[in-house]
Amino acid sequence: MLMHRLRIPSIVGMIIAGVLIGKYGFNILERDDSFKLFGKVGVYYIMFLASLEMNMQDVKSIQKQYLTLGLLSFLFPVLLGFTANYYIMGYGIMAAVLMAAMYASHTLISYPIVMRYGIARRKSVSIATGGTIVADVLTLLVLAGVTGMLDEDASNLHMLYLALKVMVVGATILFIFPRVGQWVFRRYDEVVVQYIFVLSMVFLGAGLMEIAGIEGILGAFLVGIALNRLIPPSSPLMSHIEFIGNSIFIPYFLIGVGMMINIQTFMDYRQTLPLAAIMIIVATMGKWLAAFATQKAFHLSRNDRKLMFGLTSSRAAATLAVVLAGYELKVVDDTVLNATMLLILFTCIISSFATEHTARDIALNEKDTIEEVGDKDQILVALSNPETVQPLMNAALMLRSKRDGTQISAVAVVLENDSARRTQTAKQLEQAKKIAAAANVGINTYNRWAVNITTGIYHTMMEIGSSELLIGLHQKTRLSDSFFGKFTSDILASVQQQVVVFRPIVPLNTMRRIHLLVPKRAEFERGFQHWLNRVAGLAEQLSCTVEAYATPPTIKAMEDYCAKHKLRIVLETHDYNTWNDLSPIVHRTRPDHLFIVVMARFASLSYHKYMERIPDQVERYFSTRNLIIIFPDQFAGDTTTSTIRSGVPINVR
Repeated sequence: MLMHRLRIPSIVGMIIAGVLIGKYGFNILERDDSFKLFGKVGVYYIMFLASLEMNMQDVKSIQKQYLTLGLLSFLFPVLLGFTANYYIMGYGIMAAVLMAAMYASHTLISYPIVMRYGIARRKSVSIATGGTIVADVLTLLVLAGVTGMLDEDASNLHMLYLALKVMVVGATILFIFPRVGQWVFRRYDEVVVQYIFVLSMVFLGAGLMEIAGIEGILGAFLVGIALNRLIPPSSPLMSHIEFIGNSIFIPYFLIGVGMMINIQTFMDYRQTLPLAAIMIIVATMGKWLAAFATQKAFHLSRNDRKLMFGLTSSRAAATLAVVLAGYELKVVDDTVLNATMLLILFTCIISSFATEHTARDIALNEKDTIEEVGDKDQILVALSNPETVQPLMNAALMLRSKRDGTQISAVAVVLENDSARRTQTAKQLEQAKKIAAAANVGINTYNRWAVNITTGIYHTMMEIGSSELLIGLHQKTRLSDSFFGKFTSDILASVQQQVVVFRPIVPLNTMRRIHLLVPKRAEFERGFQHWLNRVAGLAEQLSCTVEAYATPPTIKAMEDYCAKHKLRIVLETHDYNTWNDLSPIVHRTRPDHLFIVVMARFASLSYHKYMERIPDQVERYFSTRNLIIIFPDQFAGDTTTSTIRSGVPINVR
């Protein structure tokens, strides 16, 4: 709180707090095993969060960028550092190489800052995150190489054996952990159980990597990549992960770093301070040159360059590992160790200030890189079945847009002659509130009396100005029941806003691909932009590819809209005209794929008689798949809000 009032990044305050309470300050607390343990957990958490926040679809498209930044942020500091260490300061070759490796590594100390400003999925942040792991892996390989050369018992195949072990552990994390995670998330929906499982995976991945002979930060980073698709950004689980990390583990790590800094070394004008000054200048210059070269090579903005520099300029975990290993091997002395502590302090301060300033500038002055629906939307979730409350609320959280402030409301209707149900609906609405609160989302709930359910939902939508309705697909109890059932049919006849019908078979966050079926001339419907934004947002939350089946003109309209509004959606398109038979699509789907059908209302522009056969085909071919059926709204645009608020339904034909 004090740092906030002084306009100093809170991360710097935690490090300074560690200096003050440590043995080199007022000696209030000792840096015992608890600080070492939780500090290690904290740095694992930083790396895990960084990879967990990455949009994996974006990562595939920026491989060149983050590889370039990672290589340059390793090469520039190493070349500058070795020159300064060997020729200016007169250290031996081994010491010069080891110290240069310290300059090349960096830790994402300031990553919580970009999370706080809501720009963690910005392209330059993903580039910096990917570049971090490239630079740190190269640094740790240099450390392993120097250690192997100084170890008399090490064989000539030491580096080859190390690389082989790291590749085996990395493959285990990337290929086995996601399948285990998918199995757990499908069977256990309790957030506490899921969190304990995730934390166990982080520790297991880090521990396996340390057993392989390299720092555990690489394992924690790879676990984040492995579980990325299973933990959507808007999910309650993600909220818990961020909260516990930012409030416990990461502060522990930062305070522990501060406790290692000896402020008395400031008084050593002859050796420590000159060495520390050279180390800080060389290390900072190397990272700035890497960010500058990456910006120019890929035509990024000035703020992107400053953001990459801010994120990659701080030293902590890998730097400590290198200098402590060198100190134990007697390659570096006490002076280098003390100067490294000052390097860590000052680079963390530089990184925090640079990131804070740039992130604030982006949040205040730059237009967001993703354009969403212009009007403020409100999703109304209709609840009736206790078993579908959680999947419907999770779907609503993933469909909502954080950027345009989409609101969520929930309604449960009680018939006037069924007063005993009032208590049951109240419990469902309370459960919906808890699920939303776990994701830091506030919702309004309505426990409404009505003569029939359709009327209650319709009047609620009119009163609150809802632009979208999310309902569950009814379960057939008799052979004579229709696919949609009487309730859904009545809703579609009464509600002109967008209606999303969801049938959950397995948890939505375990979906790995979306199959989207779009009718001919869908681009001419007024609700075209609305549902396309929703699908794009859902694909971003799930970090999965969308396979779209439509006619060529419709495909072109979708691609043009996504490109114009910079939607983060990876489209794989298929020319499709055979709505009479959906069997070609079912052969491409798997149990962990989501099937979305965009329908059309009767007599609308994209309506065709073949749509009457869609329910039968969906029931035949996709009975074991997660399903979303979208009925676009009929009066999207400027007239939407006024029409809804007036309470007068319109019938567009």
